[in-house]
Amino acid sequence: MTADPTAPPLAEEPYRQGDFRDSPLHPTARGKESPSKTAPGALPTAHGSPLSRTALYLLAVLVLLASLAASVRIGTSEVGYGEIWRSVGSHLGLPVEPLPRLLDSLIWDLRAPRVLLAAVVGAALAVCGAVLQSVTRNALADPYLLGVSSGASAGAVVVVLLGFGAGTLGVTGGAFTGALLSFALLMLLLHRSGLDSTRIVLTGVVVGQLFSALTSLVLIAAGDADTTRAITYWLLGSMASARWEGVVICAAVTAIGLLVLWLCAAALDGFAFGTDTAASLGIGVRATRAVLLVVTALMTSVAVASVGAIGFVGLIVPHGVRFLVGPRHRVLLPFTALAGAVFLVWTDALSRVAFAPQEVPVGVFTALLGVPLFLLVLRKRGEL
Repeated sequence: MTADPTAPPLAEEPYRQGDFRDSPLHPTARGKESPSKTAPGALPTAHGSPLSRTALYLLAVLVLLASLAASVRIGTSEVGYGEIWRSVGSHLGLPVEPLPRLLDSLIWDLRAPRVLLAAVVGAALAVCGAVLQSVTRNALADPYLLGVSSGASAGAVVVVLLGFGAGTLGVTGGAFTGALLSFALLMLLLHRSGLDSTRIVLTGVVVGQLFSALTSLVLIAAGDADTTRAITYWLLGSMASARWEGVVICAAVTAIGLLVLWLCAAALDGFAFGTDTAASLGIGVRATRAVLLVVTALMTSVAVASVGAIGFVGLIVPHGVRFLVGPRHRVLLPFTALAGAVFLVWTDALSRVAFAPQEVPVGVFTALLGVPLFLLVLRKRGEL
């Protein structure tokens, strides 16, 4: 990163009521209790020693692997861990006894891609939430609340119903276009009013409602009854249609996006304290912010194109992880990805068993968990 010659002087941005740093959920808020530990304007530090963080990494990876295996077992037909290992081992070319064809298809073709897709989408949405909260300095930022998910949904529905593309890549391209348009509209509407937290959320709700209305309009104009019902169900978030092709595309885009965002970790630390702090670190503010927003839009659009618009993952997970590992993004982002994967794997499992044999869209459960947290944040900020 190079310094932006157009950046303002290297003075700390004045503290403003409603900023992300004002949130009681922001870890630096605890610095007010022990100001001697952090110099004014200094970037926050990660919690714990490197050794303890390494142990926490290993524990998080083990929890994720155990969650994946346990979730594959959950369903109307019982499946043992040994059978899961035999199915996976045989497809990976390991010297294991193959399963009967029907049981192997149940594990490898239906449950395994579904569980893995839930993990990838959970990681992507959680990291996008952490990045947006830093860039906008808003503890309530989330792809769903800012209308980005609604824009991606509208783009995907337009491609599916009006035939502007075909296949997974076409739907993903439509969702990406819709996400970028919603982002552009959000930034345009906020251009004069600034990034005040309340305005961001209210404007995001307006943008989300606009694209939801466009989605409904396209559905009514171009879809029959069965198509409308299927797409409406999909828009609430469902892993039921997961296939290996979608898992591979979503995983590849998410991995590349995570790498880019992790390389911008120092910039995200600076953005959390304002653009002046970011500029003082030698970061090209406009270019870096544009890269962060485009990568976030791409990751969100791929997730939405795969499973529909699942809200509040990006709101719930980053706040919990910050309390555990601290606000430094070089540590925060990998842990947020792991925690987001575990969170959505178990939420999807809950959606399958809560009202079995009827399956509930996973977005219903994430909303039931996220809305109380959203209200808690508003109440702590004195805005409710």
